[in-house]
Amino acid sequence: MTRLARWTAAAAAALLVAGCGSGSSGDGTDEGKNSDTPSAAAPSSGTASGLPASLTSQKLDWGRCKGSSNSPAPGSGWQCATLKVPLDYAKPDGGTIGLALIRSNATGGQSKRIGSLLFNFGGPGGSGVSTMPAYESVAGPLHERYDLVSWDPRGVAASEGVRCRGDKAIQAAESVDATPDDATEEAAYFNDAADFGKGCEKAAGKLLSHVSTTDTARDMDLMRQVLGDQKMHYFGISYGTELGGVYAHLFPKNVGRLILDAVVDPSADTVGHAKNQTLGFQRALDDYLKSTGQDPKQGSQKIVDLLNRIDAKPLPTSSGRKLTQTLALTGIVLPLYSKEGWPRLTSALKDAEDGDGSQLLEFADGYNDRDSTGHYGTTTHAQRVISCLDDKQRPTPEETKKLLPEFEKISPVFGDFMGWDTAGWCHDWPVAGQYDNPEVSAPGAEPILVVGNTGDPATPYEGARRMADELGKGVGVELTWKGEGHGAYGSGSDCVDSTVNSYLLKGTVPKDGKVCAS
Repeated sequence: MTRLARWTAAAAAALLVAGCGSGSSGDGTDEGKNSDTPSAAAPSSGTASGLPASLTSQKLDWGRCKGSSNSPAPGSGWQCATLKVPLDYAKPDGGTIGLALIRSNATGGQSKRIGSLLFNFGGPGGSGVSTMPAYESVAGPLHERYDLVSWDPRGVAASEGVRCRGDKAIQAAESVDATPDDATEEAAYFNDAADFGKGCEKAAGKLLSHVSTTDTARDMDLMRQVLGDQKMHYFGISYGTELGGVYAHLFPKNVGRLILDAVVDPSADTVGHAKNQTLGFQRALDDYLKSTGQDPKQGSQKIVDLLNRIDAKPLPTSSGRKLTQTLALTGIVLPLYSKEGWPRLTSALKDAEDGDGSQLLEFADGYNDRDSTGHYGTTTHAQRVISCLDDKQRPTPEETKKLLPEFEKISPVFGDFMGWDTAGWCHDWPVAGQYDNPEVSAPGAEPILVVGNTGDPATPYEGARRMADELGKGVGVELTWKGEGHGAYGSGSDCVDSTVNSYLLKGTVPKDGKVCAS
């Protein structure tokens, strides 16, 4: 079972094409306050409440980064270290865990350096250590004045990463129908969900109750202190926007320059998020279909018919594996994260119509973090343990069945999958969720730039306005891009890029509601 992740567009696009699109400028030139004073060059004078000096005063042992089976070692300009953080913030003098960090120092020297710029690329469950070096080509204009820093959050990859199943069990579970059609398939679906939760509990132990977004936000503030920054300068993408909002709520006085791009709606609960994503992916699919000259309604029905045929008879592939309906849907989703993937989606759908599921399976494998040897990464495991600890709302199978018509009305293609997911994702989970929706109000914080994209499939642009409103008056500042894909910065708009760069490099706050044309 795979949830449609809220992850960075750069990670998705990397699976499809090389490089980023060239930009076009947009409108909107009214700018606000400009402050070019570096705010984080001096060591922090504050300490996190209740944390012992052994944590707040720790010295990081930066050294050459090592490669892994999933990613090669980055170049010599990158350094890695391990930060100690409390397992349980309610017991700060108790046991600790290690968080893997990566950084590349500002290229402009100490005189121009503003401080550290911390990145979270989404998921939850994405590895910042493996993604940060690749993202440097996008964030290059920021590198002169900032140390580019990222990390693997607790429970992710090199930071006590959780693996709930082995490779063979994961592949076997891909045969489970995520849109069950009868009682037998329904029982298999929920049994698989419960089994996954038991595997996570066995693998993670005590950590399973301490991987929440709130825990990670507290880790960020300890990281800020240890890095020597008075203020938190942060770039959050997708799920990283939720994390950034939670950080701003907990530590409003420590907020420096925060960018939230591809914004998760903080007012939505589990069902609300699923409906938002259903709407977002259908919008992106409609835009894709229009680009090929198809009527969206007719084109969607054609895809529904294809998926139904695959459900009845999975397609053969060049790998010898079968393309199931669930894998096919996952394969359709991946190219929608970036407009550059649309041509390959056309090719994959044509092949599937002709009886060959190879391309869609390749996309699904990329989304599911499966390499060519059959080894699966832990991204989806971490995503689940984090989101199930966060999400308090747990719809029952009976409640979900009543919701299915609403989801199918939003999207004939994605509705069933997203509807069933609301009940299956955290079914019979070993630990209780913490909140219905995150608290992100940040009274007293410096202005936070919130960037929404009208064609975003995974985090519909309405979430940007809601995030700006919930951050509070004078705090949340919305920037809209009329574009396509998941995320706006570095995706093809000179207007977006220049606005973000001016905010981060000069402290220039744009007028709330600024719009960048496509």
